[in-house]
Amino acid sequence: MIISHVKSNTHEIQSNEEHSLGVAKLAEKFSNEFGLGSWGWIMGILHDKGKEQESFQTRIKRASGLENGPICNAPHAYVGALISKKIYPNGYPLLNWAIMCHHRGLSDYTDFENTIEEKQIPDEVKIESDGRQLTAPRYPYKIDNKDWNHLERLLFSCLVDADYLDTEAFMQPETASHRGSNTPLRELLPLLEKHMENFSLDAPINKIRNEILNQCNSLAQGQKGFYSLTVPTGGGKTLASISWAMRHAIHNGQKRIIIAIPYTSIIVQTASVLRSIFGEENVLEHHSNANVDRISDEEQAVKMKLATENWDYPIIVTTNVELFESMFSNKTSSCRKLHNICNSVLILDEVQTLPLEHLQPIVDSLKTYQKIFGTSVLFTTASLPALKGNIGHGHKEDEILHGFDNIKEIIPDSFKLYERLRRVNLHFDDSKSDYNDIAARLTKYDRVLCIVNTRKDAMEIFKRLPNEGITLHLSRMMCSKHIRKTIESIKELLLDDNKKIIRVVATQLIEAGVDIDFPIVFRQEAGLDSILQAAGRCNREGKLGISDSYVFMLDKPLPKGYISNAVNAQKNLPKDKDWFAPQTMIQYFTQLYSRTVTFDKADIANSLYKPFDFCFETVAQKFKLIDDSSTSVIVNYENSYELVTILKDTGVNYHIMKKLSQYSVNIHEKDFKELDKAGLIDEVLEGIYFLPDIEQYDKDLGLVVQNHWLEEILIK
Repeated sequence: MIISHVKSNTHEIQSNEEHSLGVAKLAEKFSNEFGLGSWGWIMGILHDKGKEQESFQTRIKRASGLENGPICNAPHAYVGALISKKIYPNGYPLLNWAIMCHHRGLSDYTDFENTIEEKQIPDEVKIESDGRQLTAPRYPYKIDNKDWNHLERLLFSCLVDADYLDTEAFMQPETASHRGSNTPLRELLPLLEKHMENFSLDAPINKIRNEILNQCNSLAQGQKGFYSLTVPTGGGKTLASISWAMRHAIHNGQKRIIIAIPYTSIIVQTASVLRSIFGEENVLEHHSNANVDRISDEEQAVKMKLATENWDYPIIVTTNVELFESMFSNKTSSCRKLHNICNSVLILDEVQTLPLEHLQPIVDSLKTYQKIFGTSVLFTTASLPALKGNIGHGHKEDEILHGFDNIKEIIPDSFKLYERLRRVNLHFDDSKSDYNDIAARLTKYDRVLCIVNTRKDAMEIFKRLPNEGITLHLSRMMCSKHIRKTIESIKELLLDDNKKIIRVVATQLIEAGVDIDFPIVFRQEAGLDSILQAAGRCNREGKLGISDSYVFMLDKPLPKGYISNAVNAQKNLPKDKDWFAPQTMIQYFTQLYSRTVTFDKADIANSLYKPFDFCFETVAQKFKLIDDSSTSVIVNYENSYELVTILKDTGVNYHIMKKLSQYSVNIHEKDFKELDKAGLIDEVLEGIYFLPDIEQYDKDLGLVVQNHWLEEILIK
């Protein structure tokens, strides 16, 4: 018998035939979602043919204790790739590439080709077909050069996940039993409808929200495609989008809803709302700072941990970073989930925050997922950017953004939402102010929110506010747990009429999607989309009639790059514009695009769009939505010291690391070196750093350091 796996405790054996058949069945099921079931089957049957080598059998026997002797290296994945090339030449290189790389991750084409050319099928390995034919992709449309790299990555995803799942089912059956929350969306819809029954129509704004909801429900029966839900802040777009997505998915036989959000603060809020409706067991919150403490049920905690590996859940709430970097990853761990995006509804919340320097490959990838993999995409925003057709150009003549051919807007212009939901007048002050001036202006109001562009601006203005009532600061100098607690505190304080003075100074982490309501809002000059998002935190419920939001300038240069370009784009619009009108927003984004150097910073076009000459590994290293030239440091906040102590004793484990991720702050390399030189950094384990000095973490400001990034824009 050819051995595939051996249980270490019982020495029970899984044959290679059993394993290959199990993987084939799963991979076939997964790849059937995009019409290539036969490809999945063949990948599963052939992926471990290399285990028939005597050298590999010796290796596995010695590694498992069935036989004594040194454990030698015995690569095997290339064998299945060579057999596939021989038996199914029409599948080359897509089929072979996925097989050869199913352990190490997708390589660049040159590395793949070199390996294929220099290897031979070992004599002891049987070359045989099980009679299955490799069916050609039959789509009612042309597969373009931009599509093939995603098709390869999805085949790879099907094989990798199938391999993991079958191996786990044999080696760790108890763990495998916790997998999956397979409640159909059709069974979750009544829970949503029941929740909506409590929707009051007493307030005028709730009547408008109900109109939006009814419109979403009435247009949910459309075919798979691209849709937009453009609703001004306060229009209830979160629940309206979920209601549309669920009905749309049920109508089209789609299996899950994936919600991608730019900021972790919004993710926490959105996931909390959805859990209250659908239950913990049906909503997966997947991001680096997800709060594991809230899950008291150990079995449920295990299920959610497992679900983060492959997104086998009905509703997933995640980050833009997790979604799009996975789409361009070459790693098995990141790609494993991709096949579960197939035949799903993808909600992209606050779509205006997508990074312009990566916008073209993002647009291209969404087109492929919709066309080939049956994904519907819903863009939700208060200010939809210009995404239709070919839009403007950057500094180079060929830097044209090739947008979407057709996006169906759910809310027609006849609803005139931007007029009916207008709750704020914008006031622009072109005079330049210093920190003292702004602090003095804020002090004139009892309840006021001020949003600025950089962490330094937030800190300096906050320090100048008088010590009266409640003053709060929010920035990424604070760890995630601290930010989350502060936002929750702000919401509670605003509901307490006895708390007269509540003044908050924050960076832009609070301006999009966070459900807070101040009577007055100040916003440092920024792009029009940011200004309107900030205004959305003002008089949110419309109880004050029309309130005021003030846009001010600081007497200092703007940060270079996006902020500077966005401000100039806004200033280039006529002063008599209706700032809230959708057409104004389109004009603004067109201006902004014309100031954009490139829409493809990672050079995806040259790396992934040449037929089958794909540079998967190279792209994975280059495609980063967030500048990662930083070091994560655990700060001494709440019980992080105790958790670090446990980590030192037990070593790395998932549960502790998830808890500690809530107490981390990203700092510039120079700042890290200075702290380390001063002896303030403790390397707990390799690559895990702790700042134990409690004096370095201020209860209001967060990490106290002369941070070189204070003047930079950091959004996560």
